[in-house]
Amino acid sequence: MKQYQGLTGEEAEVSAKKYGDNTLTPKKRKTFWQTYWSKYDDPIILVLLVALGINVIFTFFGKVDWHECAGILISVLISTFVSALSEHNNENTFQKLQEEASRILCKVYRDGILRELSVHEIVVGDAVVLQSGDMVPADGYVRKGNVTVDQSSLNGESKEVKKSGGERPVDSDFWDETSLYRGSLVCSGECVMEVMVVGDATVYGRLTEETQSDTRESPLAVKLERLAKSISRFGYISAILLIAISFLQNAVLCHHCNPALIAQYFADTGQVISDIISSLIMGIIVIVVAVPEGLPLMIAIVCSLNMKKMLKSKVLVRKLIGIETAGGINILFSDKTGTITKGKPEVIQFLDGMGTAYERFRGIPKELQNIVGMNIVINSESEFSGKKIIGGNATEKALLRFTDGVMTKEGIEVVTKVPFRSANKYSMTQVKGAPYVTLVKGAPELILSRCKNCYGENGMQSPFHQKQKLEKTMETLANRAVRLLAFAVSMSPVYQEALPDDLIFLGIAAIRDDVRPEVKRAIHEVTRAGIQTIMITGDRKETAVAVAKDAGLITGKNDIVLTSRELAGLTDAQVKEKLPQIRVIARAMPSDKSRLVAIAQDMNLVVGMTGDGVNDAPALKKADVGFAMGSGSEVAKEAGDIVIMDDNFLSIRNAVLYGRTIFNSIRKFIRFQLTINVAAVSVSILGPIVGIEKPLDISQMIWTNLMIDSLAAIAFGGEPALVSYLMERPKRREEPILDREMWNSVIVCGLYICVLSMIFFISPVIRNWFRPGDGDIFFYTGYFTFFIFICICNAFNTRTDSIDLLDNLSLNKQFITVMGGIGVVQIFMTYFGGSILRTAGLNLKEWMLVLAMAVTIVPLDVLRKLTIKKKM
Repeated sequence: MKQYQGLTGEEAEVSAKKYGDNTLTPKKRKTFWQTYWSKYDDPIILVLLVALGINVIFTFFGKVDWHECAGILISVLISTFVSALSEHNNENTFQKLQEEASRILCKVYRDGILRELSVHEIVVGDAVVLQSGDMVPADGYVRKGNVTVDQSSLNGESKEVKKSGGERPVDSDFWDETSLYRGSLVCSGECVMEVMVVGDATVYGRLTEETQSDTRESPLAVKLERLAKSISRFGYISAILLIAISFLQNAVLCHHCNPALIAQYFADTGQVISDIISSLIMGIIVIVVAVPEGLPLMIAIVCSLNMKKMLKSKVLVRKLIGIETAGGINILFSDKTGTITKGKPEVIQFLDGMGTAYERFRGIPKELQNIVGMNIVINSESEFSGKKIIGGNATEKALLRFTDGVMTKEGIEVVTKVPFRSANKYSMTQVKGAPYVTLVKGAPELILSRCKNCYGENGMQSPFHQKQKLEKTMETLANRAVRLLAFAVSMSPVYQEALPDDLIFLGIAAIRDDVRPEVKRAIHEVTRAGIQTIMITGDRKETAVAVAKDAGLITGKNDIVLTSRELAGLTDAQVKEKLPQIRVIARAMPSDKSRLVAIAQDMNLVVGMTGDGVNDAPALKKADVGFAMGSGSEVAKEAGDIVIMDDNFLSIRNAVLYGRTIFNSIRKFIRFQLTINVAAVSVSILGPIVGIEKPLDISQMIWTNLMIDSLAAIAFGGEPALVSYLMERPKRREEPILDREMWNSVIVCGLYICVLSMIFFISPVIRNWFRPGDGDIFFYTGYFTFFIFICICNAFNTRTDSIDLLDNLSLNKQFITVMGGIGVVQIFMTYFGGSILRTAGLNLKEWMLVLAMAVTIVPLDVLRKLTIKKKM
């Protein structure tokens, strides 16, 4: 590409002041108070507020204690505040993480030097170099070059459109032959674009402003919402039963079933209405306790915390669906270069047509050096900017480094350029001002088959006698995991995209990209996690096999390696039969990826796919989880769900681990919450039957809901990513959130709390253990405190499947902080909650009984775990 002066630094500053920069106005976010007020749209909160209003009215008539009104009001205010604060903070965190995905570097001429600038630094008048895989950063027109672009993100048309150099358009549209628009994707070719419009004024900017909307819910959130609805039904049925029992007790049981007393009771309309309201309020509070409104908060917290951890591990989650689904992957199709290998290829030697090997470019004979160097430089999307190499992929950068800056593009005019495509496996350029017309670079098996002559040491053509010897050398190198790239020239001009028949062989570059040292362990762990990994590469079969063996992908005789041609020769049914044994697809075509994804999904497998190029986008979109490489094209990143910022297979393993961590953390919280809900609702229904009208009064139930529901979400949200999760089998696509073991835990522990509560109420020994007081205040305080502390103890049971409750506890410090905080606050409120929470300070003897009864749930759950393990 011709060197351009571009804007000077001063001109760029003037342009930025006059037309603005290329930053898009961010999506409008809710303020904290907007989020807070939205919480009052919750149906449960509205019902509570109505009940509060009715209570206030009856307070004036002396029918309801004002403390109950204060308790409801304070609890509603705290609940809405905590929920709004958590949601607001999580939204801010999520937005900051998502902004990482939009950090794009552009190649721009400034002061005559090609520089890499942030997309936000682009200004009107800039000369931007666009190559295959780039996203157009602003609106402008093609000054020089030819490209095809995909404008589907703007106009919905998936057809690629050709754009060519021309004059600055006066009035243009999407089909104009020179105009380019921000958000379009360069599919092939190379050009220099002059920027005409930036920022919000671009077509993309205007569309973004018009179409801002919230993202859809992820599948896991939908599943949890369904679960919440099922649990809510349980709450509604329980509330109706409680209302009926409570009113029946007030109207009949309290009057010893005496008709005269019952008639006298119903004659007091005010008392009847007051009791009905009191029963309704208790029913509403049961619904509040039963409904797991902490689930959305839990999802938000656990996803936010783990997204932060993943970002530190070089994994950027672009779409929430990706992080949730990654843990359930059954099969992973992975690229080789940069993912399994280091992604830093180096040319280790160059072989000429006579079979002579050169380890340094400067050691190649001068005549051959010039023509090979020109081929490398002209047939590349990379170029030197000072000492830095800009543009192109890792292989092109390696070739350019090999030339050691000896060759330049000066004085050579490009007539026609055919860019590299996976389908062709070669690139070629027709030039002027050189002894040869066409320069070709590509796969050795294609190039060698069309070469009859080779370029000799003295710059003379000679018959290609050493072809067989060279092919044996190539085979030896390929078996050492060395990638080979052939170079040739032709006197014939480029005709369409067909390779000339009169190619003159120049030589072969042997390129080595070592396997990452940590990959073998990562692949072993992923395999142990029940995930099959298949490496997909454009390398020849021998090279691919060598890399796969080094990485630990090929370990046995039954492992299958197929080339793209062999894969094409199999029917889908045959591929399904062989798929469990396939480890490598060599000489792969882009269509192979999409086909393999479709076949695996048809087998009901959860599919992960990695990709970095324009051609990988369809497969990344089709896969259940698309892993785009950080060094890859913007097309791939746009199509992917997760961006692997360091291109490392170990980071993919980390994504799987965090995906499983999130699922397990949510399961732990659900198990904990359902146990408490079952216990609280059962106690509320059975309490009146055994003569306890309000085992937990309104304020205490709302307080329990706040402490055990909302704060527990924070505690379980910080559960660590345990390597042991990688030893579990992937969860089936249709597998429910609640499994048999979880139901066992919920039922056993929930019923135990309920039974222990009934014993607490009916046992004269326990009642006599507490001091007598006004309304048995110490007894009811003891039960309220017992209920909170048995919930805390059960939280320790729930967070681990081990009988050792301290297992990995130190890795979740916020669990210790939250549960310890709940305990401290409960002790404080026991002494200072007063009439609002119906509490009074307990003495040492009373505390000993309360804590001793609460702790009994620990050995019970240990016995339950041991019993289940024996059955397994």
